Amino acid sequence: MSNPLSKGTALACFFVVFSIITGCASTHGIAPQGKTLPGEALATDAAIRDADHDAQWPAATWWQRYADPQLDHWIDLALADNPGLAQARARVRAALAMAGAAEAAEAPQLNGELSLNRHHWPTDYFYGPGELADTTTWNNNAVLGLSYALDFWGREKNRSAQAEDLARMSAAEAQAARLELEGNIVRAYVQLSLQYASRDVGVAMLAQQEHILALARRREAGGLGTHFEVSQAEMPLPETRRKLAAIDEDIAITRNQLAALAGKGPGAAASIVRPSLSLAQTPGLPTRLPLELVGHRPDVVASRWRVAAEARSVDAAHAEFYPNIDLVASLGYSAVGGGGMLDFLTGQKFNYGAGAALSLPILDGGRRRAQLGLRSANYDAAVAQYNQTLVGALRQISDELIRARSLETQAQFSAQGMDSAREAYALAERAYRGGLTDYLHVLNAQTRLFESQLTEARVHSAQLAAQARLTIALGGGLVDDEDAPAEQELKPETVSLRGSATER
Repeated sequence: MSNPLSKGTALACFFVVFSIITGCASTHGIAPQGKTLPGEALATDAAIRDADHDAQWPAATWWQRYADPQLDHWIDLALADNPGLAQARARVRAALAMAGAAEAAEAPQLNGELSLNRHHWPTDYFYGPGELADTTTWNNNAVLGLSYALDFWGREKNRSAQAEDLARMSAAEAQAARLELEGNIVRAYVQLSLQYASRDVGVAMLAQQEHILALARRREAGGLGTHFEVSQAEMPLPETRRKLAAIDEDIAITRNQLAALAGKGPGAAASIVRPSLSLAQTPGLPTRLPLELVGHRPDVVASRWRVAAEARSVDAAHAEFYPNIDLVASLGYSAVGGGGMLDFLTGQKFNYGAGAALSLPILDGGRRRAQLGLRSANYDAAVAQYNQTLVGALRQISDELIRARSLETQAQFSAQGMDSAREAYALAERAYRGGLTDYLHVLNAQTRLFESQLTEARVHSAQLAAQARLTIALGGGLVDDEDAPAEQELKPETVSLRGSATER
């Protein structure tokens, strides 16, 4: 028959223990404060609101819109061999390995140990005289241990989920590095195209100046001109030749830059020929504005996964305030004695044990509260970073739209200026042939035509670069929902960059 006093004593002890747990390991006053910005708080400007609503998202291979096979080739090389991109892929693999290690903590753990020791027992105050004094025996053990964390409060589950979120964040960061690399190559390639166009204008201007010099010398030889006119004609030639040499230098350096971006040495740059860029149609904008416009940017996605990971870490820190219960069991053989080395593996040497291990957070000097405070602060920092990334992304898109629209207007004026320069040159040439003016008027009109050609080349190059920047601002290519894996497998090639992060 049970003793009522014993039951009362047990209940009192339980109450005391519970009071100590709840009183000394309290989370009171510690909680995350950060909140993500609501959509209505991110007002967009007219540049985004007035975007083409019939447009589509950029393609994954968006650079193919420029219709230059050489550009496609060098981007393919860069995506395969760039050292920076290889580092990003390695970070993804490391994050996946860490996620696997965290997930393994949720599973049952089975460990085996075996020790075979030959031991000589001395004769002294501690060991003898006795049966083992001055003898040599086997001291052997074989144990098979099983442990399993019940994880009532979700500590291990949240740690595993946090590691998975960090792996997805690393995958998003790798995608951001890939997109940045693609953009850098396209921008350098557009710059190379402009340098070749500038060189063409420079060569034409040099030929014109040499022609003017030859004309001045003929006039001087015929007594129609002076040596001053010859000196005036000679003066611009060195500067024009210097500019051409500087352009050649820029072309060589840009080629080296493209080779380095592709992970190649300077020798590979010699195979790069003049670009043949064209942009038959400018890419439009998606139909869902404004937040859907940036929701697929790799940097925004990475920030969102970081928020999710920090939220998991807060939950795991909360679980540290509650008792932890593990199931443990062991099977083994152990013996000390003479005979053969394996004589201990007999039935009478067999032992086993099973039970539960309980740990109680009672007094820790405030360590758990400090850890929870740290996790909460990290969560708030992640939310702030996400908000800042989102605001910066919207600003970047707006800036690129404004720049693209401005360049459209500039291109129209540039085309008008080009038409006027062509017409002026044609009129000057007809007047010269009709004997109404001298050839210097033709050369002056030609100079203005060269200047208009250079301006048009610069505006066209700026349009090509602006389209690349706008595509990058939109996050590059979009992966359709149908292309996503049915299950979120943590592999570098299948990690989804579109999963919604946990928001607290």
